[in-house]
Amino acid sequence: QVQLVESGGGLVQPGGSLRLSCAASGSIFRPHLMGWYRRAPGAQHKLVAQVTSGDIESYADSVEGRFIISRDNPKNTVYLRMHSLEPEDTAVYLCDFRFRAYNYWGQGAQVAVAS
Repeated sequence: QVQLVESGGGLVQPGGSLRLSCAASGSIFRPHLMGWYRRAPGAQHKLVAQVTSGDIESYADSVEGRFIISRDNPKNTVYLRMHSLEPEDTAVYLCDFRFRAYNYWGQGAQVAVAS
C-alpha cells in the first residue's frame, strides 16, 4: 500500500524558513500533479502550491514569491521551500499526489510560526 510520508515541519520564528518533503513509500506511477495544501485551525483545506509532471508551478496568492515547490520524479518526492514565514502560515501542511482517477494524501506536517 502506498503511503506519503512527510517531514520537515516544526516551529519557526517569523521571517524564518522551513523545507517540507513528501515521499511515496511504495512504487507508483508518475503523478500528474504533486501539490501541497494546508489546513489552519478551524479552517478548510486550501491549496498552497502545485507542480505538474511538466514542472509547471502554480501558487496561492498568499504565498507567491515566498514559497517554492519542486519535485524529484525518480525519488517520487515533492518539496516545499518556505521563506519569510508569517504567523498566518501556521497550519497543518498536507501533500497530495494526484493521478487521473485517484490521489494520495500525506498524513500532515505541523508548521507553527511564532516568536
